[in-house]
Amino acid sequence: MRVVEDFASVRSLARGVVGLVPTMGFLHEGHLSLIGAAAADTDTVVVSVFVNPLQFGEASDLSSYPRDLDRDVALAESAGADVVVAPGVEEMFPVAPETVVSVGSVAAPMEGLHRPGHFDGVATIVAKLFAGVGPDRAYFGRKDAQQLAVVRTMVRDLSFPIDVVGRPIVREHDGLALSSRNVRLSDADRLKAVTLSQGLMAGADLFESGDASVDEIIGAVRRRVSADVSVEYVEIAGSETAAPASDLGGEQFLAIAGRIGDVRLIDNVTLDNGTRTVDRGTRLDGPSILYEGGS
Repeated sequence: MRVVEDFASVRSLARGVVGLVPTMGFLHEGHLSLIGAAAADTDTVVVSVFVNPLQFGEASDLSSYPRDLDRDVALAESAGADVVVAPGVEEMFPVAPETVVSVGSVAAPMEGLHRPGHFDGVATIVAKLFAGVGPDRAYFGRKDAQQLAVVRTMVRDLSFPIDVVGRPIVREHDGLALSSRNVRLSDADRLKAVTLSQGLMAGADLFESGDASVDEIIGAVRRRVSADVSVEYVEIAGSETAAPASDLGGEQFLAIAGRIGDVRLIDNVTLDNGTRTVDRGTRLDGPSILYEGGS
């Protein structure tokens, strides 16, 4: 496996069908599942590691984001990556950027309301990665369901010749959706955070019962979440449009965002109204590699 810092080197190493797994580093099993899927589908697997300053609304969140490139390289290689590209700010922004990619209505609700400018930052960097790497396929986790809709809309509207592949959420053994931010939770706060996923599962159960409305499902979620969690939103939205829905229909996702202390977490489950089933993701059997060598 090769580790490079610039896109020209990536393109010189790529062979055959190229799969890209964009990450901000501090990899966990969710990222590794994406790398494994790319390894099964493509000839060259490229993993990008770049902590994107454009998508952080709070300087404290950016500064506290965990970083360990050596660890990321070892894990990416073990999962099947061929190239890790870890561009510096000078590679991503050789001059101060004047172009911003804004994806419109799909980026406006939910995360767009609570993190203004977030998706402009995501779309701009993902577009740069697509242009720099030139992948045939790009792999994203469904934990960021609205982000997946934003990326797919951008790819469609800008005619990127890329297949965007969404993969199931990977959860910790207690159901908490895997996130690099989980390492910042104290033991007490973790017990509160787990109620986010427990709320979603309560809503999923009600959905699968077959006779619940949007409002009833959202109510079931909110009732299960700890009062110590500051819930920013609970919504059912269209998987393609990310538009909050008042009725059930087609493929949708049930999403939640909340703060536990200074840690902000998001989660969702995918609702298939055709089969009345829910994709709840997969669970680890034990502790995540996020905690190896930690407390």
